[in-house]
Amino acid sequence: MPKRTDINTILLIGSGPIVIGQACEFDYSGTQACRSLREEGYRVVLINSNPATIMTDPSMADAIYMKPMTTDSIREIVEIENPDAVLPTMGGQTALNLARDLHHEGYWKEKGIEIIGVDIDAIDITEDRQQFRDLMEDIGIDQCRSRTAKSLLDAKEIVLELGGLPVVIRPSFTLGGTGGGIVWTEEEFEKKVLRGLELSPIHEILIEESIYGWKEYELELLRDNNNNVVIICSIENFDPMGVHTGDSITVAPTQTLTDKQYQLLRDAAIRMMRSIGTFAGGCNVQFGMEPGTDRLVAVEINPRVSRSSALASKATGYPIAKIASKLAVGYNLDELQNQITKTTSACFEPSLDYVVVKVPRFNFEKFPGVDEELTTQMKAVGEVMSIGRTFPEALNKAWQSLEVGRGGLGADGYEEINRENVRKRLLKAYWDRSLQVRNAFKLGTSIEEIHDVTKIDHWFLEKIQYLVHLENRTEGQTIYNIDEKDLRELKQAGFSDRQIAWLLSQSDVENITENQVRQKRDELGIRAVFKMVDTCAGEFPASTPYYYSCYDEENESEVSDRKKVLILGSGPNRIGQGIEFDYTCVHAVFAANDMGYETIMVNCNPETVSTDFDVADKLYFEPVFWEHVYNIIQHEKPEGVILQVGGQTALKLAKRLTEHNIRIFGTPFEMMDLAEDRGKFSETLLRLGIPFPSYGTAFTAKEAVEIASRISYPVLLRPSYVLGGQGMCIAVKESELDEHVRTLLKTHPENEFLIDHFLEDAIEVDFDSVYDGEQLHICGIMQHLEPAGVHSGDSTAVLPPYSLSDRVIETMKEYQVKIAKALNVRGFINVQYAVKGSEVYVIEANPRATRTIPFVAKATGRPEADIGVKVMLGAKLSEFDLESKLEHFAIKEPIFPFDKFPEVKKELGPEMKSTGETIYFLKDFKDEHFRKPFEFKNMYLSR
Repeated sequence: MPKRTDINTILLIGSGPIVIGQACEFDYSGTQACRSLREEGYRVVLINSNPATIMTDPSMADAIYMKPMTTDSIREIVEIENPDAVLPTMGGQTALNLARDLHHEGYWKEKGIEIIGVDIDAIDITEDRQQFRDLMEDIGIDQCRSRTAKSLLDAKEIVLELGGLPVVIRPSFTLGGTGGGIVWTEEEFEKKVLRGLELSPIHEILIEESIYGWKEYELELLRDNNNNVVIICSIENFDPMGVHTGDSITVAPTQTLTDKQYQLLRDAAIRMMRSIGTFAGGCNVQFGMEPGTDRLVAVEINPRVSRSSALASKATGYPIAKIASKLAVGYNLDELQNQITKTTSACFEPSLDYVVVKVPRFNFEKFPGVDEELTTQMKAVGEVMSIGRTFPEALNKAWQSLEVGRGGLGADGYEEINRENVRKRLLKAYWDRSLQVRNAFKLGTSIEEIHDVTKIDHWFLEKIQYLVHLENRTEGQTIYNIDEKDLRELKQAGFSDRQIAWLLSQSDVENITENQVRQKRDELGIRAVFKMVDTCAGEFPASTPYYYSCYDEENESEVSDRKKVLILGSGPNRIGQGIEFDYTCVHAVFAANDMGYETIMVNCNPETVSTDFDVADKLYFEPVFWEHVYNIIQHEKPEGVILQVGGQTALKLAKRLTEHNIRIFGTPFEMMDLAEDRGKFSETLLRLGIPFPSYGTAFTAKEAVEIASRISYPVLLRPSYVLGGQGMCIAVKESELDEHVRTLLKTHPENEFLIDHFLEDAIEVDFDSVYDGEQLHICGIMQHLEPAGVHSGDSTAVLPPYSLSDRVIETMKEYQVKIAKALNVRGFINVQYAVKGSEVYVIEANPRATRTIPFVAKATGRPEADIGVKVMLGAKLSEFDLESKLEHFAIKEPIFPFDKFPEVKKELGPEMKSTGETIYFLKDFKDEHFRKPFEFKNMYLSR
């Protein structure tokens, strides 16, 4: 049926701040939903408290409320806006829980507001473990044997019934498996039961037989009002059951199912979706399958857009959230067009002629003492996705995307392989499991031995063994005798030039460089080509501007004669570099388009808006890794590159771009490098007459101790070229400093360290601005509530400052202009200051977009990211309306993941630990959003 005309205004509930288990995939789905509904003429009202989202941009909805994600906030909005319907499926568990709470209070019914996109009954059935179990029994779908418990005594009885440990504990109504996990011992059992009961909002847990080691699969489905169901994507987990799917490597389409098994999965998923309600929308279903048999058990079903929906959308090119939004307002699948082919309908299930691999990104180094074992509770902070013609190629490209310093899946000389370490790390699931499988093969371990320990399917193990076979063959060759066939096979298996250079250096003839490998490839005519993601495996014509690279024959990416700019994305989300940088990347695309450029986006994060195929003119879903970026530049020949919006990911490539005479728009590389080099920058400040804390630079622990004794303790230790304060710490005595430097030298062996005298009890200030060579635009001056020494990303920031004198603010403005001129800035310049008494000290300068730009933009109502990028491309500040719309104060509040890591101390310091943020507007300082952090501001600083 056509779209509904009996509703006009739709309330869309966002997901709030980024937390582990609920990241920027919901900005992607929410943005798609807003655009999709407004396209149909509906008035969209949005609630979301996360300022770092594209969906809270003024152009995305008709009314936007950046308020706390509470039922009170929703009531307040409803009174003002009078929506006809509410769509709660685009904001993750947060949105579903809010909609469900208000439904059970009778609020939606009382106000005459219809819930669209899902049935509340469906949420209740899928979230309440017992109801879900009963329903599966009714429709004849097998389940793990299980029962719900409301007390420790209940739990103990259930374990006896199930035949003893191990068992899986799953608290009801929690996100990302919070509080759950596999339990192997009595002691662990009591702890997990009590914690699960506490974390479940209804104080209930499910205790279920363990199917640890079974194969795990997911299906993404859509259903319309006529009960038509399509399967958008099948996903297989590399890790067997026992690891949360958000922490597992996943592969699409499924690789190890027989046709019969796939049909079993498909039929069961469709039956499940039809059984939980009559709503039109999206759904994610997870299954476990016993190896060697066809026994299938349903694990769970999520009647909403999920983390996997974003992955499935990017993997297939089928925009699930966009289509789900249209189904929610009455359309049927056959009435909607396939967005890529433009000739087929949304009824056609996507078909893939490539392999997609997702690898999660972790940040355990931020939390000393954390348990790194992967279980049923999610711990990943982000993920990368790669596309290749084969699984080995996609796996290697995923490792190149992760930004953990690797050239691919090993074969890069990064570490010595230690037999005992490999054995230990294979006995349990850890983040680097696929790498340890490769290492085990290097040590001569058999497929059977590895399978017995890991339960990873033989098919995946064979593919990794094949990669090791190629490594071993190449180690015996040289750059002079390797032939075209062998070199092409390496490239088709995803090996980077860096890996190949290392492998060819093993024959002891000479150390081969990456450039020598590229030259050899060019001589032999082995060059990357670009293939189109078209949803239909080439069956229908398509004109999507969405590409990936491989080493086939035909190139499907046609180059236009328009002036072009390449924008480098920020790669996987991690602490210190999250959604804020993707926000600025997307605005870089909009700004460059406005200035007449064809925009080319390079990124590898499936959760983001920047990797939506209709944001930039062309999208290359590729690692933000030198070799891949250079391949694209050689193919597209852009006028230049924008890299100041992609965080450290993009900045790391600045030197190589400059060496290859590729233009960088905005601030020149030499000046960005000077600002990053703590020693050189301090010399610049000295020349400008700008105060900064006493410092020295060191390369060894001995040098660091000598400097600290000269400038006096406490000292702040800072490596160069890091983001999110990685490796930073405060030391109050010699032994502490010595230990920190020795630890850091293991992870940053070639870095120099800056040792600053630490200013105790100083006030820290973040100053964001844009400079065009003549005029400085002040985006925002933010005063931190926490003392200097707590990372700016972890501080509660108040805009404008609440207690700084006019004289101090004027001094900072004067310094900001001096620094911008000295660094020859064109575009963004952020400076962090410490104010002690009436003295203003410079801590550091960042001539790039920082994580506070989205917050400042939302607070002031100015498009700060667009202004900064347009200035980089040559615009003058006099061309813009720079008036702020902020009437009172805005507060940026950090959100921490400590609930996922109960064993870690809740301490803050110079290394960033928060995963997300919220924005809050207040009229005065009597508000508890100011009072609470203000009163507790000194409690958390860790040395």
